[in-house]
Amino acid sequence: MYQLTDLKKDYQKGRTTVHALQGVNLEISDGEWLSIQGPTGHGKSTLLQMLGGLDRPTSGVIDFDGSDLAQMRETRVTQFRAESVGIIFQTFNLVPSRVHAAERRAKAKATLESLGLGERLRHLPSELSGGQQQRVAIARALVKQPKVLLADEPTGNLDEGTRDEIMNLLEQLWREYSLTMVLVTHDSTVARRAQRIGIMQNGKLSIKQDTRTQPAAQAPGTPAAESAPTPF
Repeated sequence: MYQLTDLKKDYQKGRTTVHALQGVNLEISDGEWLSIQGPTGHGKSTLLQMLGGLDRPTSGVIDFDGSDLAQMRETRVTQFRAESVGIIFQTFNLVPSRVHAAERRAKAKATLESLGLGERLRHLPSELSGGQQQRVAIARALVKQPKVLLADEPTGNLDEGTRDEIMNLLEQLWREYSLTMVLVTHDSTVARRAQRIGIMQNGKLSIKQDTRTQPAAQAPGTPAAESAPTPF
């Protein structure tokens, strides 16, 4: 799936050069769930942006299924984002308007209904709770049937109970559809559910935990055999 080699990213902040990524090397297998933790400002979100084709590195390789995202033309990177990657943000980033194209509406309706939001189809973001807004954000990320799901602090604005509901949903979807999932979080309870935990510090990545030979951690009280929703 992904093979990152000596990935570096520098930003200019006034007269100072910020080394956001300092030689990151990482392999992410097809269908793997990786969580990334670390202090604020140490490169977690920057790494996620690289994986999603939202930004380009200063140097290094981002190999995705044999193609280097760092060297792709912008039109191909846009196609990659449109076809292969779903992204979930902490702040939901929902647009307070509706799309009128019939096919897109039909897909969106089916996905929202599968996530328990069928009765909210005509509601605006301001009329939804935080958990409902995050479910809509998940639906938006999944409606195009991506190979990769990237989540940047997806439970950061939620209370503990809603956090667990959202994580149970994400885990169901990951298991059922063999998604490759990379999740940035400050919450150790969330991170521990992944197969691997990486720690970003000063722009460098180290692996703290690797349980890929075992199933991902199951949340207490969540049946492993529980049927997953059908978003597609």
